Amino acid sequence: MSDTAPPSPNTSKPVLVMGANGFMGSHVTKQLLSAGRRVRVMVRKTSDTRALEGLNVETYYGDITDRSSVLDAMQGCTSVFYNVVDTRAWLVDPSPLYATNVEALQTVLSAAIDSELERFIFTSSMVTLARYAGTPAIEASEFDWWHEAPHYVKSRVLAERAVLEAQVNHGLPAIVLCVANTYGPEDYGPTPHGNALWQATKHQTTALDCSLPTVDIRDAAQACLLAEQHGRVGERYAIVNELIHQRDFYAMAGSELGHPPPKILSMRKAYVFATLAEIINRIKGVKDAKFCRTSMFLSEAFGAMSHEKASKELGWTPRPLSDTVADAIRWYRTQNL
Repeated sequence: MSDTAPPSPNTSKPVLVMGANGFMGSHVTKQLLSAGRRVRVMVRKTSDTRALEGLNVETYYGDITDRSSVLDAMQGCTSVFYNVVDTRAWLVDPSPLYATNVEALQTVLSAAIDSELERFIFTSSMVTLARYAGTPAIEASEFDWWHEAPHYVKSRVLAERAVLEAQVNHGLPAIVLCVANTYGPEDYGPTPHGNALWQATKHQTTALDCSLPTVDIRDAAQACLLAEQHGRVGERYAIVNELIHQRDFYAMAGSELGHPPPKILSMRKAYVFATLAEIINRIKGVKDAKFCRTSMFLSEAFGAMSHEKASKELGWTPRPLSDTVADAIRWYRTQNL
């Protein structure tokens, strides 16, 4: 870890975006292309690549568990933007979370260490930030809630630690971005939280009595490009914008189409309903339902966070959340979702 940013990477060489077909990766890809960069993407042959249609990219087919295909994709690239993650926090069996977020990442890191990279930009999560070190949360605070963290969070923490250990022990030029809940247009999945936003525009909805740290997906992608050029190797940057109550967030969405403000569900009742749902699902043999106690916990687990470091060191300035919501809804209305 250095006190000053090393020289910017060579922009004449190609860059590799891993997980380019996803929400974050596709926006990183598009912004790199807009900046005139030569972009290579690595996806599986079975991936949904709607978000990449029509883009002038060089496509490599491979899998993050296959070291040789990762090495081939990285060959000749100056930077890697890593956006692969399994976000299914609701899984009854958490082993897929560790398999993708931790074990497969180790394969990628091994290949990256052996490649001549100038930057490895790693998209991490706000869940790796401390909860009890004061408000707002900052990057300098160590993760402090392992004993109560669900497996999804633990897998993200272990992933981030692996990246930073590779930087310290093997010289990997890694920079970590701890990204908040992302919203915005071109959410082809759609992501669970993006879909909830879209549903809030269709009718009066129910909001939990909690708050959300948010960030526009386009601003999060821009932070990746800024980190490549200006970030300090070995550092973490919180990429988070506004903290907003779910009630106000969904009211903002509903107002776009003239719907009334959402109803409010207390967290106590939410946990009761989630517990009952888990019991019923277990009886019926239903696994991996998104409405569960883990989802409720993660809905209320986070408070205010500061992006001061990203603004100061990267020159990052996020847009107003109202613009994000309006643009996301405008895009959702064009889709058959």
